[in-house]
Formats: sequence, structure tokens, C-alpha cells
Amino acid sequence: MKRSDDRSFRIFTGAIAGLVLLLVIGIGFELTRQSLHSIQKFGLSFWTGKTWDPVSGEFGALPFIWGTLYSSIIALVIATPIALGIAIFISELSPRWARTPLAYLTELLAAIPSIVYGLWGIFVLVPLVRKVELWTPDILKKIPLFKGPPLGVGMLSAGLILAIMVIPFTSSVAREILKNVPSTQREAAYALGATRWEAIQVAIGYGRTGIIGAVMLGFGRALGETMAVTMVIGNNPQVSTSLYAPQYTMAAVIANEFTEAADELYLHALIEIGLLLFIITIGVNMISRLLIWSTGRSKVKAAAPPPAPAKTVLEEAA
Repeated sequence: MKRSDDRSFRIFTGAIAGLVLLLVIGIGFELTRQSLHSIQKFGLSFWTGKTWDPVSGEFGALPFIWGTLYSSIIALVIATPIALGIAIFISELSPRWARTPLAYLTELLAAIPSIVYGLWGIFVLVPLVRKVELWTPDILKKIPLFKGPPLGVGMLSAGLILAIMVIPFTSSVAREILKNVPSTQREAAYALGATRWEAIQVAIGYGRTGIIGAVMLGFGRALGETMAVTMVIGNNPQVSTSLYAPQYTMAAVIANEFTEAADELYLHALIEIGLLLFIITIGVNMISRLLIWSTGRSKVKAAAPPPAPAKTVLEEAA
């Protein structure tokens, strides 16, 4: 009877786990089916086209792909050192009485709705960015990275607001990883004469697999963000390296134009953008898992003992 219950429980939990895979496949299938008209008409040129003109029926998603990846990478570059610094301070350096309040305040940022971040971005962040753009030296404005009118809305504002939204996710996961590092790792480092910073480096090295996962989790969060970015990025479909230029993201164009898409081709093009966002998100998560797997594998190899020397003929005879 006990074995029968175990088998039934295993089948039930396996079926529940399989539903996740079926859900992902179902989403991909439905997005593909609903965007089939656009796929058949434009093919791969939809991925590389730069023109987005619903009136003339020309649709290219490259500006939105570029804007999504560019803004997310900017957010990742800004947020990662700050988030890791917060995680290291709370888990390793802060006084015991301050750890819980600091952790709570950090996690509280993740509970703020996206639309609230967007409103704060419009009224606070955008004017500050505009001042920075006005104060930019003329010699820097000649560089493509800093070209563009001082509007305030643009890629820099989008990257900054995404960084603020990503920090609590990355720092919370990284903090839990560092907290779960065995105390023996730090004790061994201190026994060898390591300083406190060197002991922290040992803890970071031991938990680097989880820390990479925390960073990639923040990257995935930034890729799918919609409302806050829509309100500060400028919503101009162009491919530009400038931090000051208004640009667009895939989530933003779907949110802004989906209700206006009366034409079938227009609607299918927007759904195909959703399909692209789905594929990119899945791809980023797969890359992150491969990266984590390779890091963990190298750790196992490093910890493995050296192979025993082969026995000689005389030793075997003895």
C-alpha cells in the first residue's frame, strides 16, 4: 500500500511539473499562431527592419529589440554593483540590529507598483536627467553616446529607472546566497590569516553560482518591464547608441499600440513582437542556466582530488 501511494504521489507531482512545460509550449504556440500573417509576409526581415509605419504597412522590430536590450544592459551595469554592495553590507558588515530593517527596506522597493516608478520618473528623474544633459560638455556631445537633444526622456532615464527596479531583486537573492554560505568557509579563511575583506571574497567565490543567478534574474526583470519604461523612454522607434535619444522597447510598443491596431497585419505584427520578447526572455534564461551550470561544474572540478598515481608492476606483484 505504501509503495502504491509513493508511486501515485510521484505521478501526480510529475504531472504538475509537466504542466509548466506545457504552459510554456502553449504560450509559444499561440503567439506563433496569432502572428502567422506577419511571419509569412515579412519573414526574418521583421527582425532586422528599422521602419515601423502602420499607415503604409511596413513593420520592422529592430528598434524595439535594440531598445529593450540596450535599456536592460544599462540597468544591469548600473544595478549590479549597487545590489551586490547592498547584499554584502547587510550579510557581512552591518551591525546585527540594522540587518533586518535594511533588508526590509530593500525588499520594500520591489513592492512598489511599476506605474508609481513611472510617475516618479516623470516628475523627478526626467528633470534631473535633463539637467545632466544640459551640463554635458560640448566635447562629449560629439561622441555618439552623448548626442541628442536635452529632452530628459530617453534611454538614460529608462536605464536608470530600470536599475532602481532591478536592485531589490538582485540584492535580495544575492543576500540569501551569501547568508547560506557555510560559516566554515569564512573560518577557514580567517585560520589562514585572511583579512575580513579576503574572507568576504571567499564567501563570494563560494556563492558565485547563485550570485550569477541573482544578476540574471534582475536582467530578466528588466527585459519585461513595461509601464515605467514606457513613461520615460520617449517612445521613438529608432536605433541609436545615444543615451539621450528617445527610443522604444518591445513591451512599450505593445502597451501603447495594441488597442489601436485595427488592421489585421498591424495586430499580427504587434503579436509577433510579443513572440520575439518571449523568445529573447527564454533565450536569456537558457544562457544564464548554462552559465550557472558551467560555473558549478568548474567548481566541482576544482574541488575534486587529484587522481591516484598508477601502480607499478612491482607494487602490483607485491
